[in-house]
Amino acid sequence: MHERGKERPRLTAIETIPVKSKAAKLAWEARYLYLLLLPLIAYYVVFHYYPLYGIMIAFKEYSFSKGILGSSWVGFEHFEMMFHLPQFFDVLRNTLIIAVGRIVIEFPFPILFALLLNEVRKAVAKRFYQTIFTFPHFLSWVVVSGILIHFLNDAGVMNQLLQVFGLPKQSLLMDGNGFVGLLFGSSIWKEMGWGTIIYLATISGIDPALYEAASIDGANRYQRMKAITWPSIRGTAAILFILAVGNMMSGAGFDQIFNMYHPGVYENADILDTYIYRTTFYEGASFSFSTAVGVFKSIINCVLLIVANSVVKRMGNGGLI
Repeated sequence: MHERGKERPRLTAIETIPVKSKAAKLAWEARYLYLLLLPLIAYYVVFHYYPLYGIMIAFKEYSFSKGILGSSWVGFEHFEMMFHLPQFFDVLRNTLIIAVGRIVIEFPFPILFALLLNEVRKAVAKRFYQTIFTFPHFLSWVVVSGILIHFLNDAGVMNQLLQVFGLPKQSLLMDGNGFVGLLFGSSIWKEMGWGTIIYLATISGIDPALYEAASIDGANRYQRMKAITWPSIRGTAAILFILAVGNMMSGAGFDQIFNMYHPGVYENADILDTYIYRTTFYEGASFSFSTAVGVFKSIINCVLLIVANSVVKRMGNGGLI
């Protein structure tokens, strides 16, 4: 029985809610964390899940006056038309080439930069390098492409310097293969520092005692990097690799290519995203056809995500699911 003279602690209305199951108890204890997630959940519901009903446009002959629900069904007519267009397979090939190139060529650079930056002992120098390499991420592709075009065009700085030394001019912006290489190089320069942040955050969680023990055992920097640092970030790299593969059809880089390409390099640089944009707004294709192409991309991305997740898990790394 409660002792006299001592007041019974008052419970709020929320605290008096009975918690029966273990899962409900854990959820209740983490209720404030769930509150922090609400803005993110709201974002995905409003901008990602709610618009999914618009996928119906791909199977209809969309009309502004009738709306999505009132437009007539045409089934897979737009998908059949998509596969019968000769230029569709050209842009599909370009999309796959550029997307695979971004994974093979660009993906390892943030990992390598994080491993190298971790070996910089002076904190001031480390912050300086990280700032210098991260800053380009905050420049839009409109600005970056404008700088590259003025630097590399026929009368640009690069060709003027080549003429000073008696060397022939280079036309990277006009040559299809050179243009694709320029896409990879400029993307590495712009995004490498930003992609490094996740790996540096993982490295910061490594117990310093591991490095001290390895140094006592006579391990040099390369051996410590190979035996301690890389195994610690391998799981993070595996997750990011799965996400990159799952976004392959959409990750070829619309913003970059749209601001840099021209008809002279369509053969090598025209991808599905730029093709959809051009056919919809310049050539007058229907929104139903554009949606059908987008649905096709999403299906391919989903299949690639599942395959990449399975492959990574079989290699002994943790997957997404």
